[in-house]
Amino acid sequence: MELTIFILRLAIYILAFPMYLLNFLGLWSRICKKCFPYILARFTVMYNEQMASKKRELFGNLQEFAGPSGKLSLLEVGCGTGANFRFYPPGCRVTCIDPNPNFEKFLIKSIAENRHLQFERFVIAARENMHQVADGSVDVVVCTLVLCSVKNQEQILREVCRVLRPGGAFYFMEHVAAERSTWNSFWHQVLDPVWPLLFDGCRLTRESWKTLERAGFSKLKLQHIQAPLSWELVRPHIYGYAVK
Repeated sequence: MELTIFILRLAIYILAFPMYLLNFLGLWSRICKKCFPYILARFTVMYNEQMASKKRELFGNLQEFAGPSGKLSLLEVGCGTGANFRFYPPGCRVTCIDPNPNFEKFLIKSIAENRHLQFERFVIAARENMHQVADGSVDVVVCTLVLCSVKNQEQILREVCRVLRPGGAFYFMEHVAAERSTWNSFWHQVLDPVWPLLFDGCRLTRESWKTLERAGFSKLKLQHIQAPLSWELVRPHIYGYAVK
């Protein structure tokens, strides 16, 4: 099996050599930053259609974490096109962080379509360093399809804990590594080297649940599922929330 994976990876390296060359020259990331928001905008329409029931289930109790004012203060990390906005409760105050400024025009469209929310600001920053957000200043942090692509999962979770108020919650929905000895796991291992180049740093083989378990939350509610997605490679998912 390992030999087969090695041979297939080698073939992919050869086929993807132009991308690797552009990446080495520093050009590929510029191309991706401009093109990826358009790709993600199309993908999130499909993803929301197929995952709507799971998202409604996940975000159904968000309002329980609202502060004394009754208004929920929410920070979305890696907000992308704003695909989660329609699942947030009315009156929710939303701040968004994403390292890619090219998402802004998509966010503006999503804000216009979700007037039930109070949009506060869009911060362009690395998700592992959210220094623009004050300590203990938000009730809820949301992160969907982000832990697969960050450079340092432990650091982003430290930042999440820093910005959350005591008793605040971190909500997540992530695709993860498939169960070992399955065909999905086989193709994850074959494609993982080239996948980040195609999908803005995304990795197929991350066992993100282990990082969450080590993060030191006082409570962690986490479920493993096979998501009802047409794209089988990203069906292995975890979702849930953790309380600081």
